[in-house]
Amino acid sequence: MSKVWLITGCSTGFGRELAKEVLQAGYRAGVASRNVDDVKDIIAEYPDTAIAVKLDVTDQAQIQSAVKQVNEKFGQIDVLVNNAGIGYFGAIEESEEHEVRRMFEINFWGLAHVTNEVLPLMRAKRSGHVINIASIGGLVGFPGVGFYNATKFAVDGYSEALAKETAPLGIKVTVVNPSGFRTDWAGRSANNSNVSIADYKETAEANKQAIRGYSGKQPGDPVRAAKAIVKAVEAENPPLHLLLGVAALKGARNKLEVLKKDFDAWEETTVGADFPQDEQ
Repeated sequence: MSKVWLITGCSTGFGRELAKEVLQAGYRAGVASRNVDDVKDIIAEYPDTAIAVKLDVTDQAQIQSAVKQVNEKFGQIDVLVNNAGIGYFGAIEESEEHEVRRMFEINFWGLAHVTNEVLPLMRAKRSGHVINIASIGGLVGFPGVGFYNATKFAVDGYSEALAKETAPLGIKVTVVNPSGFRTDWAGRSANNSNVSIADYKETAEANKQAIRGYSGKQPGDPVRAAKAIVKAVEAENPPLHLLLGVAALKGARNKLEVLKKDFDAWEETTVGADFPQDEQ
């Protein structure tokens, strides 16, 4: 039997394109969305291999129900893709706590709760693959989206730890770090702070306007991204970190250079923070 995928956030963007790619490739899938009407066309095309499940990742009862429905329908869940997420624009000082907390509930805690619900099924089989959709903003911080960065840095750290915990159990983990793709992230899926501080006009505000301005014109193709994720799942040795997009690769490599520069310049101070060797 083909593998069974559970994909969150399938109404638009990565989730929608990935669901279609997975089903076209002959896999079975739980296609999750807050509104199942948004994915009914996908289910209609693949009535025997797809099931629509209602899933708001901030609702624990819906998480449990969604996982149960997919498992009862197909008897297993082999691949979990945590794709649901939102954005938020505002300088750190401008950002409104209730909006930031809501974003953390979706981007991080929702992802963690869905994963915790699926892991027992994977542990029982000693196999599985968890795909967490983060962002290049989970590796590199950018002005104007600092708290979004924080949610995605959390996903990266969480994924690295999870990979080390589950590797002996036969469960693989990949965290995906895309750059700009033609999804709704920079459009309706990202709110703006209602607070504006003039001192951040040249940094946070400028970057926000740049990101908003190229919404719908990003170089990243969600269809190609979906194919890349399927390729990673099908690989014998999938990556822990999967960058998607030229800008993601460039940003990550620049980050490595910045880290190396600081580490090398401050090596003596770093090493000097330990007790002397003869005292250890």
